[in-house]
Amino acid sequence: MQRRKISIKSTPTLRINEKIRAKTIRLIGSEGNQLGVMSKKEGLELAEKESLDLVEVAPGADPPVCRIIDYGKFKYAQGKKEKSGKKKQKNSGMKEVKLRPNIGDHDYNFKVKNLCKFLKDGNQVKVTVMFRGREMRYVELGRKLLDRIIEDSEELGKITKQPKLEGRNMILVLMPKQ
Repeated sequence: MQRRKISIKSTPTLRINEKIRAKTIRLIGSEGNQLGVMSKKEGLELAEKESLDLVEVAPGADPPVCRIIDYGKFKYAQGKKEKSGKKKQKNSGMKEVKLRPNIGDHDYNFKVKNLCKFLKDGNQVKVTVMFRGREMRYVELGRKLLDRIIEDSEELGKITKQPKLEGRNMILVLMPKQ
């Protein structure tokens, strides 16, 4: 069996100055104005006159698009942009709360408190009532327990998936109210 090499890169490295492979390029000046299609050598000379770098910003274009910019500043700005994008992403995952049908009051209140905290944080919550052995005869206890949970968390969450028996577990899914 042949093994494949997988490389993971977050951002592709840009070619700058002499590392640009194309003979002809489309050049954008330091002010953002288009200077037209020219040879790589002419582009390098223009960049050197302004003491800046020639950076290939769109290698897939025909001819490749290059820009005259300060590469250090460009890379820094790109990193800041990527970081701010990560901060804006919301990690709304699925949290799970597991119960048994004959749970005590203190344990129940503790689980509901955690469930409410998860909903406030913007996560979906999967509530699972687990039945073991002969407890399967008392499925209605599990349904009553889930109804009680729905009642206790109705101001924070709404039902995504109604209580349903799946094997030996009864499952309910709640999502935060917007």
